[in-house]
Amino acid sequence: MAKVKVIDLHFLEIEKAIASYLIETTEGPVIIETGPHSSLKYLEMGLADHGYQLDEVKHVFITHIHLDHAGAAWALANHGANIYLHPFGQKHMADPSRLMESARRIYKDDMDRLWGEMRSISEEQLIPVENGAVIKVGDVAVKAWHTPGHAVHHIAWQIDKVLFTGDVAGVKIDTGMIQPPCPPPDINIEDWQVSIQLMKGLELEQLYLTHFGIVANVNEHLDELEKILLEWAAWIKPRFENNEDPKTVTPEFQEYVRQQLLSRGIDEKGIKQYEAANPAWMSVAGLYRYWKKKSG
Repeated sequence: MAKVKVIDLHFLEIEKAIASYLIETTEGPVIIETGPHSSLKYLEMGLADHGYQLDEVKHVFITHIHLDHAGAAWALANHGANIYLHPFGQKHMADPSRLMESARRIYKDDMDRLWGEMRSISEEQLIPVENGAVIKVGDVAVKAWHTPGHAVHHIAWQIDKVLFTGDVAGVKIDTGMIQPPCPPPDINIEDWQVSIQLMKGLELEQLYLTHFGIVANVNEHLDELEKILLEWAAWIKPRFENNEDPKTVTPEFQEYVRQQLLSRGIDEKGIKQYEAANPAWMSVAGLYRYWKKKSG
């Protein structure tokens, strides 16, 4: 198995909210997930801790183009890295204006504090990867699995018996609960269930979650993820059908999630970590949009 190092990006100065993964190869360092531009200094520090500089990273694999996973990709591209990604995400990384405009509508004045900048990447450095394709970097082979559900442009990257799962395998911090991140606009429960089954069929030994860290009990974890995903969708459905205002539903859902966390023994520090990694209010917006699509 390739040597993998976990880099905590200390998003919003909070531990274990967003991870980047450093893979050491015979052709130099590889990064899986860059995190947001606002956390770039911690990526640089994490690389330095292992003896590397940004300009030594020539291969970056992102699971999808959401800002918490790929917001700093342009900075690594500026240092000479190629960025491997889903074909659906290529145009948005070449011209991130629509992506940033959409995010700014959501985050408003908090946009810069949360995410920092996002600049265009030259198309020559954006490498779209088809499902099942294998990219070799030195002695390491990275296989792409298209895994929609959380996002249509989602790839989970496999190295040996390990899968780097982005958001498709959920959020789990330390021994806390598993959460399905459900932001707009692409949540699709059925696609996500297919992706879960795909991951279960890969005979994996470990999942490396972007939020946050390593999971060994793979099938148990994925079964629980699917269970909670369906629970959250079912919680939202009657409220959508009753035309309840999402602004009213959001604090109710936040409290629902908070009670789930508390019931699993998670303290206030842990709740803050989960909110940084997976803000509950985003899942209201995403699941409302999902049920709207389902209703035709």
